[in-house]
Amino acid sequence: MSAPGPSGIPYSIWKQVHNANERLLPSLFTPLLTHGYHPLAIEKANGIVLDKPHKPDYRTPASFRIIVLLETVSKILERLSALRLASAARSLGLLHPNQCGSLAGLGWFDAVATLTHEVRLLQAASFKVSTLFLEVKGRFDTVCANKLATILTRGGVSAYLVAWIKSFLSKRQCRLIFQGAPKVFCPVAVGTPQGSLITPLLFVLYIASLHPTLPQGLAISYVDDLTIRVGSDSVHSNISTLQYYFGSIQRQGADLGVAFSVPKTEVIH
Repeated sequence: MSAPGPSGIPYSIWKQVHNANERLLPSLFTPLLTHGYHPLAIEKANGIVLDKPHKPDYRTPASFRIIVLLETVSKILERLSALRLASAARSLGLLHPNQCGSLAGLGWFDAVATLTHEVRLLQAASFKVSTLFLEVKGRFDTVCANKLATILTRGGVSAYLVAWIKSFLSKRQCRLIFQGAPKVFCPVAVGTPQGSLITPLLFVLYIASLHPTLPQGLAISYVDDLTIRVGSDSVHSNISTLQYYFGSIQRQGADLGVAFSVPKTEVIH
């Protein structure tokens, strides 16, 4: 999303700055990362409130969506941090091998192709195959900065990068933009900012532990969608296995403050 944030400064300005002096932006960003600090001045955002189409009633918050516009200079810094964090996460093994989406080289096609291939392999061996589809409720809003910092620290991520992420997620502010709204900033105490270039990566690292180890099955995820495939001689046996793994994932999710959307939960045999 390239629209400017509260300051109104577009990307084109920063491109001109970089063309005029290519050392200026790196000289500003390097100390911030080194000292693990994200400036409060660029933690403010505009939240553009839009109607969701075809809603029967527009008197509830669920009938609207918010498009968050962050400061463009912050997005440049977030991009640099995301590249460093992605490299560290891969080398440290913090990402589950079957996590797709929000990661370079692994998209929705990889998740679908892998699931289809594994299902057909079991069907060819005359097994009954069952798949449980789950979706994390609230998605990026579920991420707790302190718990994420603990996960990254235990995983071996550099202290300066963990400190910057905590600073980035702390003391954020947003003002809602719609007709008649007061143009004041309010604190945002939970989750990761929508529209941020590092937010999807932080989320997949946060929920990486929810991938169960399946001796007779397969778990694949695409960002906030988790799929568990099992196979056996009977559908009833598959159901029992899926119930067991779902209970385990649910308990782990509760420790992280993560829940699953009931209306979007499906089982396919």
